[in-house]
Amino acid sequence: LRPFVDFHWIVRWDLRGQPPHEQKILPHPNVNLAFEESGSAVFGVDRKLFARRIGGHGKALGVRFRPGGFRPFWDAPVSRLTDRTIPAAEVFGAAAATAQKAIMRAPSDAAMVAHAEEFLTRVLPDRDPVAESIADLVSLIGSDPLLKRVDQLAEVSGLSVRRLQRLFAEYVGVGPKWVMRRARLHEAAQRA
Repeated sequence: LRPFVDFHWIVRWDLRGQPPHEQKILPHPNVNLAFEESGSAVFGVDRKLFARRIGGHGKALGVRFRPGGFRPFWDAPVSRLTDRTIPAAEVFGAAAATAQKAIMRAPSDAAMVAHAEEFLTRVLPDRDPVAESIADLVSLIGSDPLLKRVDQLAEVSGLSVRRLQRLFAEYVGVGPKWVMRRARLHEAAQRA
């Protein structure tokens, strides 16, 4: 899964007897697949602040795909998922519900992750060298604070500005300019 998946995340909460909480997240340019008691869903790149209201008690396991890493699983441009959440069954069929049940019944975090990895391994697409090169470009953007303009990225990558824009829409779901701005916002948030 390494060429496709960035990491797994797990959230647990217990707010019984307390008012619901609104969790806000400054999204990265990644598609996420999340499993929770209510079902499973694919979350496209959210261009605004992501807010989720949680209450009661529960848990969720998420798979954060590398930028571009979801495209081989999804038979369409990732830009069609931007600012959208869709049921995982739309991408993975009935197997998503089976995986969701196994993940929610798992006795430990490690077992949850193992079930998610087993599920994804069964639906694993062929490696996509373009997706991997896009992930490398997004990583470069995040690691080089001096990279602030798309024409700079074009020069470094050897691709035209227009080609970069098309590839980012197809594989990441947002343009390279948005990725650069978001990377700088994350840097500022981390410093703060």
